[in-house]
Amino acid sequence: MSGNTDKAAGIANEAAGKVKQGVGKAVGSDKMQSEGAGQEAKGDAQKLKGDAKNAIKDGVNKVADAANKKL
Repeated sequence: MSGNTDKAAGIANEAAGKVKQGVGKAVGSDKMQSEGAGQEAKGDAQKLKGDAKNAIKDGVNKVADAANKKL
């Protein structure tokens, strides 16, 4: 997955987790609330992974650009 794909998946998981927590709270389901919290945390991690991939890619591109300019 690319960094942007990871970020998009993370945003979707984060949103779904928040919805699941809200539904769990509305119906009184502790299990659904905890599942939602877990899914939201997974989304946060995916977003961070995407940011890290993008940062690494940007760094590699800068090094490659600098090397090409010296040639």
